[in-house]
Amino acid sequence: MKTVVVFDYGFGNVRSMVRALADQGLDVTLTSDYRQALEADGLVVPGVGAFGACMEGLRKVSGDRVIYDRLRAERPVLGVCVGEQIMFEEGHEHGAESEGLGLIGGAVTKLDADVVPHMGWDTVEAPAGSILFAGIEHERFYYVHSYAAHEVRPADTSEYMIDFGDAPERVAWCDYGRSHFVAAYEHGPLFATQFHPEKSAQAGGRLLRNWASVL
Repeated sequence: MKTVVVFDYGFGNVRSMVRALADQGLDVTLTSDYRQALEADGLVVPGVGAFGACMEGLRKVSGDRVIYDRLRAERPVLGVCVGEQIMFEEGHEHGAESEGLGLIGGAVTKLDADVVPHMGWDTVEAPAGSILFAGIEHERFYYVHSYAAHEVRPADTSEYMIDFGDAPERVAWCDYGRSHFVAAYEHGPLFATQFHPEKSAQAGGRLLRNWASVL
């Protein structure tokens, strides 16, 4: 049985994620222990709330280090919601700029829409060859967010000694209001979704199962 750690750093709907992963036949542990998080077959990094607060909470328990160390060793990581956003270089919220993990080039900014947050079910534009969306390219997923990344630029991860090599960079997009934003991201062992797969019924379960297939 594959082992997965849901990283518990105080910022995420962790219980629903644990249940959703367990439903896929995975051995799931909720912990902030560095060694367990490093050695598990898969690591899930949830996130809710403000970008800056999530980064601060993550650093306090060496979550940034375990993510870098896993990716350096080509061990899969899945970021969800703000857990996706912090993979980017920076976040802009309430007039403040916060540094992210720098694994994806770009910034997280507020959605441009008449009604914010973006809450409810929506589709994605899935990229060709996607691992996450295999068999569920046209399904709907559940979103709750006010901020998102609106572009993806090349990221220089050499300072973290992370080399994704020739792994294709695949980006899924979603439209809301006047925003065209990153709905999901795949690059080697790094995976991330802006939506909540653990709240996305059968489609979300299939996505988690697709991710588990690479563990």
